[in-house]
Amino acid sequence: MFDKMKAMMDMQKKMQEMKRELEATTFDVESRDGLVKITMNGSQDIKAVAIKGDIKEDSRVRLEEAVKDALNKAIKRSHDVAAEKMKAITGLNIPGLM
Repeated sequence: MFDKMKAMMDMQKKMQEMKRELEATTFDVESRDGLVKITMNGSQDIKAVAIKGDIKEDSRVRLEEAVKDALNKAIKRSHDVAAEKMKAITGLNIPGLM
């Protein structure tokens, strides 16, 4: 019994370490036409949105922030839905799993 608890604690530590690594890893993705660039981390948090084109600077900044906010909310909601479905299947609520 103690061995199983220790194994679960070790697994939890590894999961937390992996989560920290994912949060520290960032990458950039551009649209095919190069007009939109998104910077995201491995935890699927949008860090930046850059929009190129003929847009006034103040409008561009507001639009980039709005897109970043909407994408982050959509990703968070998808994680919540996945966690709810996993809980319904497993009967377990494991924080940080999804």
